[in-house]
Amino acid sequence: MAGNSFGQVFRITTFGESHGEAIGVIIDGCPPNIVIDLDFIQAELDKRKPGQSKITTQRKESDTVKILSGVFEGKTTGTPLAMLIPNEDQRSKDYMHIQDKYRPSHADYTYQTKYGIRDYRGGGRSSARETAARVAAGAIAKSYLQQLGIAIFAHVSAVGDIQAPNLGDLSIPELITIREQNIVRCADPATANQMIAFIDAVRKDGDTVGGIISTVIRGVPVGLGEPVFDKLHADLGKAMLSINAVHGFEYGSGFEGASMRGSAHNDLFINPDHKAQSLKTRTNFSGGIQGGISNGMDINFRVAFKPVATLMKAQMTINTSGDETEITGKGRHDPCVVPRAVAIVEAMAALVIVDHYLRNLTIGDSESNLLKTLS
Repeated sequence: MAGNSFGQVFRITTFGESHGEAIGVIIDGCPPNIVIDLDFIQAELDKRKPGQSKITTQRKESDTVKILSGVFEGKTTGTPLAMLIPNEDQRSKDYMHIQDKYRPSHADYTYQTKYGIRDYRGGGRSSARETAARVAAGAIAKSYLQQLGIAIFAHVSAVGDIQAPNLGDLSIPELITIREQNIVRCADPATANQMIAFIDAVRKDGDTVGGIISTVIRGVPVGLGEPVFDKLHADLGKAMLSINAVHGFEYGSGFEGASMRGSAHNDLFINPDHKAQSLKTRTNFSGGIQGGISNGMDINFRVAFKPVATLMKAQMTINTSGDETEITGKGRHDPCVVPRAVAIVEAMAALVIVDHYLRNLTIGDSESNLLKTLS
């Protein structure tokens, strides 16, 4: 099975299945001398782990991470960094009833057709359990970005038809404090209460609901991203669309920009510091990226998650023999994934920014070497 790696210079490879012994990740290209704070890494994993509130799956996993290599005396060494997260609370019997049935809107049918075999226990490799490995790797990336003065913040901005207002000019530390005070991880307390009540009602009805996670990245220098296939927003889009249940990605003005005129949409330049290399823009419809390259403004984007496909209600489906049959979800499932997905979105954003930052350093080194040669 291909497609288990992500990134070019800062490259991660994840492994493991939902009901296997463990999941994990190997980071290749990790710079040396990054201070490793195990408490920080664990705190990031705790934001994603199951069983944390009444509106998430009740599977109980501590998601305790163990670093196997690549760290010495509390710092990265520059060698491959491996992390392992054991699976502790698998209940494979909860999936016996679907071993010969295709769950609607899951990967069962496509996996079976493509590979001729599938792990029906929690979806195997297609399970969102795999994303814990991404969060662990993302915590390393975020640690590096913190040293560079780059900060990432994501929160649940919509659940169903309930939408949070714009967050204004609050700092990222202030926003994180507000977000972590409620179980839905919305940075507007009043909206958060509405969302929690709605998700709980949907759960009691045996149904599910989707939502939107909004993200801002601050402190990104000018110049990250490539002008053609590796545009910064294209790589961010791929990162987000690789997350389970994601059905949409937009940055800057997004789809609303399609209804605007160019005279209103253009981000006009200003020069408050009177320096040629520190230009700003009056507006930020570009979302901090122009021509695929970061322009120094805040990078902002939104990620849409579909409703969870497993329902605690009877649905009609097809079995592996091609016959119609009925299926009802069993076991422990999220009624809405977005509260736990906030950590995943931040992690994937961090992996993209670190990879492009390191790629940019490589370009700079090449240019510097070329100039030395010419002189």
